[in-house]
Amino acid sequence: MPRRIRRRIRGKFHYNCFKPCGIPAHNLDYEVLTKDEIEAIRLADFEGLYQEDAANQMEISRPTFSRILNSARKKIANALILGKGLEIQNF
Repeated sequence: MPRRIRRRIRGKFHYNCFKPCGIPAHNLDYEVLTKDEIEAIRLADFEGLYQEDAANQMEISRPTFSRILNSARKKIANALILGKGLEIQNF
């Protein structure tokens, strides 16, 4: 069973869903981003931090941060390329 370690999430997110224009929400498939994934995107891409610094802020190892960031980027790319909605979990 994987360990569940509490991670530091500092971002305040005002929206929990994004979708392509002109397509009703009930017709869409969604990619779900976890809190960890959206925080990793915020730190690395929005704030422009290096992975080591971002991992320290989330209080996780750099390899773990890298895995979370890659997962988030893959989900975002999948949603953009295939016209899916993005949902942020539990915000």
